[in-house]
Amino acid sequence: MRPFAALDAKKLRADLDPTIIGCEIIALNETTSTNDEILKRANGGAPEGFVVFADHQTAGRGQRDNSWESAHGLGLWFSFLLRPKIDIGDSPRLLRWSTRAISDTISKEFSLPARVKLPNDVTVAGKKIAGVLVEMRAQKNAPHIAIVGIGLNVNHQVQDFSEPLRDRATSLAIALNREIDRHQLAVTLLKNLDQSYARDFR
Repeated sequence: MRPFAALDAKKLRADLDPTIIGCEIIALNETTSTNDEILKRANGGAPEGFVVFADHQTAGRGQRDNSWESAHGLGLWFSFLLRPKIDIGDSPRLLRWSTRAISDTISKEFSLPARVKLPNDVTVAGKKIAGVLVEMRAQKNAPHIAIVGIGLNVNHQVQDFSEPLRDRATSLAIALNREIDRHQLAVTLLKNLDQSYARDFR
């Protein structure tokens, strides 16, 4: 395993303006799935915008119960809790919003032609660089909760992907031929998600 700088929740929070998404942050070394971590905390009264990062997921998942590879310290693997004022059947709106925010962030920050591949992927040069999983839970007499899970391949090299993925997946480091500061990228992406969420769903 290559050395990497672990994400620091206090530093992430300190670098964000007052926000909804990112109002509280924890950063774990390892968990099964950041979506599972958010669900546990949602049941305990966590606020809207609560974020969980993990440097590694042992059971990360994508759409249709597909697994998601989460190489240790090489990507951004995180989930956050929302209470959007939408019907539970409108969860595709959250998918479209979050994939667009990721795509726009990559395109603007790195001058890469990132594109949304419906329903839940972001691609660069035709290869998958990010994916989103939205899980909604109905609540009695309260706004439904939505858990948005994001996986973004950041500092992978080709050999860091499993053999079946090497022809279909890419990372920012591969596309740019340099390593990326995960902390700064996380801050920028959270800001963009927060601003667009406030605009589109509040």
